[in-house]
Amino acid sequence: MPKQKNWLRLALVVLAGSALVYAGWHFTRPLPPEVELATIGRGTVEATVVNTRAGTVKACQRARLAPAAGGQIVKLWVKEGDRVKTGQPLLELWNRDLAAQRELATRQLATSEARRREACILADNARRDADRTQQLAERGFVSPQQGENARAEARARQASCDALAADVKRAQAQINVTLAGLERTTLTAPFAGIVARVTGEIGEYTTPSPPGIPTPPAVDLIDDSCLYVSAPMDEVDAPKLAPGQPARISLDALPGQTFPGTVRRIAPYVTEVEKQARTVDVEVDFDDAERRPLLVGYSADAEVIIASRADVLRVPTQAIRQDGSVLVLGEKDVLEARALKTGLANWAFTEVLTGLAAGDRVVVSFDNEGIAAGVRVTPKAAQP
Repeated sequence: MPKQKNWLRLALVVLAGSALVYAGWHFTRPLPPEVELATIGRGTVEATVVNTRAGTVKACQRARLAPAAGGQIVKLWVKEGDRVKTGQPLLELWNRDLAAQRELATRQLATSEARRREACILADNARRDADRTQQLAERGFVSPQQGENARAEARARQASCDALAADVKRAQAQINVTLAGLERTTLTAPFAGIVARVTGEIGEYTTPSPPGIPTPPAVDLIDDSCLYVSAPMDEVDAPKLAPGQPARISLDALPGQTFPGTVRRIAPYVTEVEKQARTVDVEVDFDDAERRPLLVGYSADAEVIIASRADVLRVPTQAIRQDGSVLVLGEKDVLEARALKTGLANWAFTEVLTGLAAGDRVVVSFDNEGIAAGVRVTPKAAQP
């Protein structure tokens, strides 16, 4: 009987020890790693090309204007921010000397015109007299010499008329020259737009830019009714791009908003800003004419859509591992690897041709160590 009690005590001790060991292991064992999951579904997948560096919002028309002639500013009709119409004067240089020359040329024209009219009237009278004298000479009422003298007088009068008519043309040409000089002293708007910058004040001197030497423009005029984005794209993507392709434009100044656009032009050459990152400039028009006012110079990104497929099975691109497989949540929360055959892809989604089915849940985060096929995990959250 004592032996049985000893065996019973020993069994109880062993059981108690085993329970303590199991409890210690149970409460100290590592927990399955948490993973974020996404559920496979259907939707649109687009193949896109994006700029490698920030693009810029530009105006379809922008003119950095300066007078054709240098001089002192005497009139400044606009200020920065003013809207102007085509042909509206912007500034005027001192031109009193040219105005005086125009007045003198105008008076000379009037004098020449009066002298021409008088000479031409005399020429008409002399021609008629010569015709009458010729008729009288043919009838014998006057001598042939008188007829010849009358014709000579008519020719002389006509020559005087022609010479004075040439003087009138010269006087008119002189007026045109002075008017051209006056026009060179007035700067006008070549198109309607907004004045972005004015350089100079009344009384200051301004000069046109010498060839090859840029100087600040007197007036910087922008047509902000037509804007586009110029963005650099990687040279390897250039063969995929073509004018007319749809695009999406996003602006740093307006986060969360996108604007529809269309590729308008692709530069015919590669820009070598950095030898390791050669790019092609792509211009994208804004499609919506009634968009909110935008500022020229905004930084912008352009995403050109080169292909699109709707209602296809898709997987988040971040779920695809380097070997092209994904980790799918299987039975008892154990991960299994699946090889995929994919189609169109972008940074957000990739088209799935084979390897997954709608409703499958795949791992989209690999932050925790030890996430691999055959590992039991704890689902953290589901993404649509």
